[in-house]
Amino acid sequence: VQLQASGGGLVQAGGSLRLSCAASGRISPWYVMGWFRQAPGKERDFVAAIRWLGGNTYYADSAEGRFTISRDNAKNTVYLQMNSLKPEDTAVYYCATGGGSYLYAGGYEFWGQGTEVTVSS
Repeated sequence: VQLQASGGGLVQAGGSLRLSCAASGRISPWYVMGWFRQAPGKERDFVAAIRWLGGNTYYADSAEGRFTISRDNAKNTVYLQMNSLKPEDTAVYYCATGGGSYLYAGGYEFWGQGTEVTVSS
């Protein structure tokens, strides 16, 4: 399984970005796809997740109401629409997929390379 994340960039506070994560290879329909982020000097934190089968979504408190995760099963692609961005959203964003708990990095087996998001004030 390979994951390719894209869509990061520089945006002003209040702006929007849409991240994409294209998956290739054999992925179990029971897996969940998640987005994590890691700011400099900080741990990798959960942002949002979606189940390939059923489409159930989960969000961190920091993302709830501003970010929307969605999937296109035909394209094996997951999106993270980020609105009302804040400087504290600045981080490298990683997509991942796996069969464990959606909330913890250890629950994911496969990781993308990360895409950098910078939100200026």
